Amino acid sequence: MNFYVQQSIHIRMIKIGGITNSSVFQIGTSGIIKPAAYLYNTGNFSEPAPTAAADQPYNPNVTVPMQSGASASSSR
Repeated sequence: MNFYVQQSIHIRMIKIGGITNSSVFQIGTSGIIKPAAYLYNTGNFSEPAPTAAADQPYNPNVTVPMQSGASASSSR
């Protein structure tokens, strides 16, 4: 049996508390979500990265500014 869903979704603001590598962020209807993991060595690295310096404190509350393409073009 096939279901056909037509949706119109308008989101004015959304806050996401956290996303990890295994997170699924879904808005609307989805048929089947299949797990997938793809790892590629696109930089042709031949050894592991050096260890990070310990002088920087861990800060889980980093804010990243985001700009929506829709709001940027509508302000003209």
